Amino acid sequence: MGVADGPEASSQPTVRNSIAGGTVHGPTVMAGAVHGGVAFNYHVTNAPVLRGGKPDQVPRPPRRYVNHESVLTRIDALFRTRAADGADDCPIGVLSGLPGIGKSATASQVAHRSREHFPDGQLFVDFAAVRNGAEAGVSEALAMLLRALGEEDAAIPRLPAERATRYRTLSADKRLLVVLDDVSRAAQVTALVPHGPGSAVLATSTTRLSELVLDGAELMHLDALDGDSSVQLLVALCGAERIAGDAAAAAELARLCEGMPIALRVMATRLMTHRGLTVRELAEELAEEQRRPSRVAGAAGPEERGVMAAFDLVHRELPAPAAHLYRVLGCLPVRVFDTGLAALAAQSDVRDARVQLDVLHEASVLTATDDGRHRFHSVVARHARAAADAGEPVGFERLVVRRAVGHYLALALLADLSIREDRLRILSPDDVLADPSGERAANPFARSEDPGAEALSWLVAERPNLMAVVRSAAHFGLHRQVWQLAEVLTVLFLHHRHVTDWRECLELGIEAAAQDRHPAAEARLRSLLSRPLLDFGRDEAAHTELVAAERLAVESGHRVLQASVQEFLGRYWSRRDPVLAVDAYRQSLSLNIEAGEVRGEVLAAYFLGCALSAAGDHRSALDAVSEARSRLLHLGDRRMAARALADVGRIRGRLGQRVEARDALAEAAAELARQEALEYRAQALVDLADLQDRQEEALSHLRAALTLFEKLGSPRAAEVRARLAG
Repeated sequence: MGVADGPEASSQPTVRNSIAGGTVHGPTVMAGAVHGGVAFNYHVTNAPVLRGGKPDQVPRPPRRYVNHESVLTRIDALFRTRAADGADDCPIGVLSGLPGIGKSATASQVAHRSREHFPDGQLFVDFAAVRNGAEAGVSEALAMLLRALGEEDAAIPRLPAERATRYRTLSADKRLLVVLDDVSRAAQVTALVPHGPGSAVLATSTTRLSELVLDGAELMHLDALDGDSSVQLLVALCGAERIAGDAAAAAELARLCEGMPIALRVMATRLMTHRGLTVRELAEELAEEQRRPSRVAGAAGPEERGVMAAFDLVHRELPAPAAHLYRVLGCLPVRVFDTGLAALAAQSDVRDARVQLDVLHEASVLTATDDGRHRFHSVVARHARAAADAGEPVGFERLVVRRAVGHYLALALLADLSIREDRLRILSPDDVLADPSGERAANPFARSEDPGAEALSWLVAERPNLMAVVRSAAHFGLHRQVWQLAEVLTVLFLHHRHVTDWRECLELGIEAAAQDRHPAAEARLRSLLSRPLLDFGRDEAAHTELVAAERLAVESGHRVLQASVQEFLGRYWSRRDPVLAVDAYRQSLSLNIEAGEVRGEVLAAYFLGCALSAAGDHRSALDAVSEARSRLLHLGDRRMAARALADVGRIRGRLGQRVEARDALAEAAAELARQEALEYRAQALVDLADLQDRQEEALSHLRAALTLFEKLGSPRAAEVRARLAG
C-alpha cells in the first residue's frame, strides 16, 4: 500500500555493506536452489562500521608482481611531488591498457606502497560492479565512498548532486587515496575527486580517457610485458629451477602469451599442477592451440587471440564436468557468484559443484573473494561465454539465465517477506516459491534473530547482481520474471533510495508487465515509478504514470490495488492541491474499507488527516490523525505512529494549542530518533523551534535540526542555516 511499503512502515535496521575492495558484506547464499531439493544456506559477514578509524579498502596486490616498475615510479613521483609542493589540486593518475594487462594489480601495488602518504585511508570502487551509465555509476560510487567515510545509510542523500556535496564536505579535511577500477568515462573520475589537501586519485580503464588531461591527470598506458619481464613472472610463479632449465622454451612460451600477465599466470598454473609437463612441451601445446581453428579465439580481436588461445588450451584440458561448469558460469549474468548459484545453474549437486569449482580455481580461471565466493576476470568470462556459444546447444545461455533469474527471484521474494509480510503484492508468493511437489521453500532468513535486518542486508549487498539479473531477464524476454523482480525489489529501494536503479528496474518491469498482459502488475509498477520520478523532480512524468496506473488498476478489478494507486495520487496532489489530495485519500480510504484492508485503511486515514489540515480543516484533521496514531500503535508500527504524533503537534500548533503542540512534537522527535528516522526528526525539531517562547530553546532545536539536515545532505540545511545566521 503506497507509503505502507516504505521504511516508514517498519523499523529500518542500520545496515552497512560495501562492494569496495571486492568484498560483499551481508548474508551470502551458499547453496541456493529453491527447486530441485537443494536447501538454502547462507552466512553473514558484517562489514565493520567506521568510527574514528580509517578505511582500508584497496584489494591486496598479487603476491608476485613483476615489472611495470617505470609506471610505479611515475605514479610515486606524481603523488610525492604534488604533496611536497603543497598543491591544492588533487593529483590524478590514469592507468589504461587491455583487459588482463595488469592494471588492477598495478593499482593495488601503488596503494600498498604508498600507505604512509595517505594517513586517513584508502578508498576503492570497482565500477564493473556498479556501472549502468555514467550517472548511475557515479551516484552509487558516491554512496559507497560516503559509507566508507563513516556515513550511516539513513543519512546518505538520495540524489547524485546532494551525495557529491556531502562527499566534498567529508573528504575536505582528510588525506585520502581513492582507487577507481575499471572506469569507462571521465565523469566517473572527476566526480569522485576528494577535496582534502594531499589526497590523490588513481583510476584504471581500458580506454585512455584523454579528456582528463584537462583536469590535470597524468595518463599512463600499460603495455604488455616484454620478453624478459614475462620470463621473470614465470620464474616468480613457478620457481627458477622449473624455468631456467630451458630458457629458450620459456622465452617462446612468454612470446606466445603475448606479454599478458593473465595468460602467463594460467600457463604457470599448468606447469605447477602438471609436474611432468616441461616448459618446452607446454610451449608446443600453446603454439599448436594457436594454429588450431577456434571459434572462440577467432572471435577475439587481434590483440587478444593469443590470450584466448591460452584459455582454449586450459578449457580443452579440463575434465568434462569442470569444462561444462566453466561454460555454464560464462553464461551467468553476474561475475561474482556463490557455490549455490553455480550448482543451480549447472543443475548439479552442491557438493559436486564445489569439487568442480575447486578444479577451476586450481586452473586459475576463477579467483576467490574475501567472503568465500567466486569471481571471473572479465577476459575469462568472455572466453567462457564464447566457449558456451561454440560448444553448447542453441539457447543454452538463455536456459542458464532463466535458472539464475529464478534463483534470485525466489531469494529476493523471501527477503521481501521477511521485511514486511503484510504488504500489497501482485505476484503470488506460493506460485514463485512452490517446488515441483507443491511444497513452499523454507525461508533462510527466518533462522536469524532479526530476519528483517538480515534480509535487508542481503538485498543491499546483492543489489548489483540483482540489477544485472533484471537486465539479463529483460534481454531474454523473461517478461513475467522481470515484473515480479521489479515488484519484490521495491522493498530494497524504499529502504535504500538508489533512485536511478529503482527507476530503471521499474521501467523494465512496466514494459515486461505490458508484454505479459498483466494490467494489475503494470498498474502497481507505474504507481511505484511515481516515487523516483518525484525524487528526480519530474512531477509531470510522475502524474502521467499515476493516471495510467489508475486506469489499469480499475481494469484489473483489484480493489486493494485501486486503493494503493489513490494513495499515491494523494501523495502527488498533497504537494500541489490539498483539495484534490483530500479527494484521493478519501477514495483510498473507502476502497480499503471495502476490501477489508485494515492497515491500508489506517494509513489512508492518517494521510487524509494531513491533507485536511493542509486544506484548512484543522479540527477534522486533528481527530483523524489522533485516531490513526492510536491504531498504528495497536498495529505495532512505532515509526509511523511517531510520524503521526508529529503531525498531531503541527495541527495543534495551527489551532493555537502551543503547549500541547510542543509536548507532542518533543515526544515525536524523541521517538523518531529511536526509530532512526533522521529526516522526520529534523523536520519535527524545526517545527518545535517555531513554537518556543524562549529564543535560546528555539536556537537549540534549530542547531540540532541543522546537524541532521547536513548529515542527510538535505537542501533544507541552507534554510535552517540562514535562520540561525539571522
